[in-house]
Amino acid sequence: MRPAHFSLDGQGALYEQLARVLKRAILEGRFGGGRLPATRTLAKMLGLSRNTVLSAYDLLSAEQLATARGRSGTHIAQSARSTPRGRPRSAPASPSRYAARARQLPPMTLGPRREQPRYDLHYGEPITDPQLFHSWRRKLAAAALRAGPRYPDPSGFLPLRRAIAEHLGRRRGIVCTEDEVLIVGGTQQAVTLAARVVLDEGDVVVIEDPHYQNVAQALVAHGGRIVSVRTDQSGLVTSELAKHHPRLICVTPSHQFPAGSVLSLERRFELLHIAASQSSWILEDDYDSEFQYPGRPLGALRSMDLSDRVIYVGTFSKTLFPSLRLGYIVCPSSLRDDLRIAKRLDDLGSPAIEQAALASFMRSGQFEKYLRKSVAELRQRRNVLLEGLRRHAGDRVEIHDAQAGVHVVVWFRRLNYPQLDRLIEIGIRQGLGLYPMHPNYRVRPVRPGLLLGYAGLSAASLEAAAELFGRCLDLMDQEAGSGNDRKAAARRI
Repeated sequence: MRPAHFSLDGQGALYEQLARVLKRAILEGRFGGGRLPATRTLAKMLGLSRNTVLSAYDLLSAEQLATARGRSGTHIAQSARSTPRGRPRSAPASPSRYAARARQLPPMTLGPRREQPRYDLHYGEPITDPQLFHSWRRKLAAAALRAGPRYPDPSGFLPLRRAIAEHLGRRRGIVCTEDEVLIVGGTQQAVTLAARVVLDEGDVVVIEDPHYQNVAQALVAHGGRIVSVRTDQSGLVTSELAKHHPRLICVTPSHQFPAGSVLSLERRFELLHIAASQSSWILEDDYDSEFQYPGRPLGALRSMDLSDRVIYVGTFSKTLFPSLRLGYIVCPSSLRDDLRIAKRLDDLGSPAIEQAALASFMRSGQFEKYLRKSVAELRQRRNVLLEGLRRHAGDRVEIHDAQAGVHVVVWFRRLNYPQLDRLIEIGIRQGLGLYPMHPNYRVRPVRPGLLLGYAGLSAASLEAAAELFGRCLDLMDQEAGSGNDRKAAARRI
């Protein structure tokens, strides 16, 4: 072989790089005989030390691709010499139907931008609270001793499940026991487990329009036949459900994501009736119901479910922080064992130390104390953003004030979609991260809008962001005025 065939890849120690090159050459049958070059010869040819070559040969021998025979040199193993040579010429194996569907999914638009603008109004950012992380660090240290080194219970750490059941009874009106609670890795795993348990490929799944992209994509990849049903100021339009005969209905009744409406009592009753009469399942995503600013959070849909058709999903991503990756399902009795099996087969259980720390955090009362503090802080940030938008954007936008959650929605009165793209581009250049609403719809709304998250910025930063947003709109107005002037001049000519 020529020296050009021995180009190293720069990854790891020299002898490891050389061993990889030689291994590939052996597997491809590029050595004429059954013997590797003499170590001194190869070292001189490549400009390496002989020890490097010897170490590479030792590594090949350890992998049984070569055998050292003293003075006769190092020989390629007989089994390696008799292996069919060359790269396979057949086409690569086709992926599973799941993988093929997943490849066709559109790109996500909810993630933060790579450029990290100074004022990023990205939805989903947590409140940054140094005191929480100091407390959490201490909880983790103590929890490591309680959780122990063994595999966790796939259903979840018993004290945590008990604490969640008690919390749901106080805050969400859900009466359940720890046996009905299943600990999962956040809302996303809850959706995938529910899909495995209740859906076959081709089953009809109703999602809201607009909707949470991650949930919709998980269901599409699973093979669900997605049907979107519109929402209005009273939430999901339930009168349009029965004709679809869905197997699963995915809803965010307490605070519709992302439009912000609340499912009315009348529609809650109708939704539950349809599910019971058509043997449908309801997946209730209660993602941020703790953040209701006028007062006590609304009761969960699950608390009204007499037919046991609601798969209730909660998460700590908004109430604590997303990197915790812990959530829970309150399982219908007929699905409890199936969901537990699906969880065990997926990952053998969520991390036990984090579960033990969270259980201690909840049972000590610190969680509810932190929730009260977070609600007060978020209420202030929300008010600052809303006031800033009214002052700096004026009548150019229509603000949808849901009085809940960690985001607001603004709709533009005069901009079209190309102008929205231009506004977002101007915002990036000015250091302002803006995120469009329409990717969350299956049927694009007539007017463009923005989804503005406010949890990740301080009140002072939100005031600055609102002012900057107004300046970006001013630049848009100037551009539109210049364009109109040019058109008027052209008409005069």
